[in-house]
Amino acid sequence: MNECPHVATLPHPEPVPLSDTCRECLAAGSHPVQLRLCLECGHVGCCDSSPYRHASAHAKEEGHPVVRSFEPGDDWRWCYEDGSIV
Repeated sequence: MNECPHVATLPHPEPVPLSDTCRECLAAGSHPVQLRLCLECGHVGCCDSSPYRHASAHAKEEGHPVVRSFEPGDDWRWCYEDGSIV
């Protein structure tokens, strides 16, 4: 795993998830493929394999680049800005 400069600025402990699914997908009548948790604010969004890509849209709009998988059993983290696992 690579260390990116964004990881050092993340809050500890990580934020509480704001929901248990992608609220934007629910509002749009869509189903998320997989979920991502924003490690800056706790936003839960759908992955880039989902039709609307809400997690990456949130990262770009809010300037919160680091997420972790919000899927059971997964613990990896991704930085959208650096385009790498962190």
